[in-house]
Parts: sequence; C-alpha cells; structure tokens
Amino acid sequence: MGNLPYSTTNDDLANTFGEFGTVSSATVMMDKMTGRSRGFGFVEMENDAEAEKAIDALNGKDMGGRSLVVNEARPMGERPPRTGGHGGFRGGYRQ
Repeated sequence: MGNLPYSTTNDDLANTFGEFGTVSSATVMMDKMTGRSRGFGFVEMENDAEAEKAIDALNGKDMGGRSLVVNEARPMGERPPRTGGHGGFRGGYRQ
C-alpha cells in the first residue's frame, strides 16, 4: 500500500486492515538513513478473500489527509540497468 501518511506505524496498518480479517504481518517501510517512513508498506493477510475485501474498501480511502493506494504486491521482475551516476567524487586540490 502506498501514499501513507509519514506518521503511520506498523500497528496503524495492522489495525486498519484488521477490520477486514486476520493480519499476518504489517510493515511500514522506513528509510535507513533518516529513520523516517518512506510512505509505503506491506500487509499480509490470512486469506485471499479477506485481502481482496480490504483492497476494495481501502483503495482511495483518505488516511491522514492522503488518498491511499492499495493493491496486491507483485514480484519485481527484471529491471533495466541503471544509467548515469558513474563513479564518485573526482575533484581534488590543484596548486
């Protein structure tokens, strides 16, 4: 699920989805450098019917002033190679 308010916690996700069935896990993705939410997360539910019900009910719903984007996660698949950003700092001191 995406477009989460940055204040959303794992418990908030679990409680929100818990209204539609049994939640196995709920995780808000956090930025490693800042410790701040990245604005999206993942929720696993016990069965597909409950998950589908939650997706239908929550997609587009307002949460903390933001319109949620809720859909089924898909495997990432292959990505094209990244371009740009080759190498590091090449500057130096010249006399």
